[in-house]
Amino acid sequence: MAMNKALPQTVITLSLPPWLERALPPPDRAFPAVEDRMRFVIGLAQQNIAAGTGGPFAAAVFHGGTGRLITAGVNLVISLNSSIAHAEIIAIMLAQQRAGTYDLGGGGLPPLELVSSTEPCAMCLGALPWSGVRRLVCGATGEDVAGIGFDEGAKPPGWQRELEERGIAVVQNVCRAEAAAVLRRYADQGGIIYNARQGERP
Repeated sequence: MAMNKALPQTVITLSLPPWLERALPPPDRAFPAVEDRMRFVIGLAQQNIAAGTGGPFAAAVFHGGTGRLITAGVNLVISLNSSIAHAEIIAIMLAQQRAGTYDLGGGGLPPLELVSSTEPCAMCLGALPWSGVRRLVCGATGEDVAGIGFDEGAKPPGWQRELEERGIAVVQNVCRAEAAAVLRRYADQGGIIYNARQGERP
């Protein structure tokens, strides 16, 4: 594959799909129940499929006390041709830009919660301790994701405990059936399963 030589090598552009901004709630709306927050995120994953802008994954950063939305992200791997453009990474990057700091757990900030439609893959798991979020809420499991063919990478056993030891609470299986149904729908509709070098491993 030929590289695009027209693009400057010192610029990275991440463009979010226009529908995402339209899908965001008014600033004063709160999602007091964790299930409400998860269903909002699952809805974004569904819209990402419908719009053809990425894989069946979404995530959002919420104020841990009020349940107000800080930022939201969806998987943009396909549309941006970037293997790192996972929903969790996008949501964390946007939250850090909005807060003006790389540490979302820094002084003066409220405790922030990352809600993801699925458990984090190995890459997104690695990003969590650096992000500063104080709680991770997951919908579908890694097994649900692997069940439709995605490779989640090498996650260590007991990763939940590892996060909790670093001050990040973990809540799993929130609206799992609804989140897993989005994954299956994506696969049933012929969605791209974009693992690198598929079929090379024995």
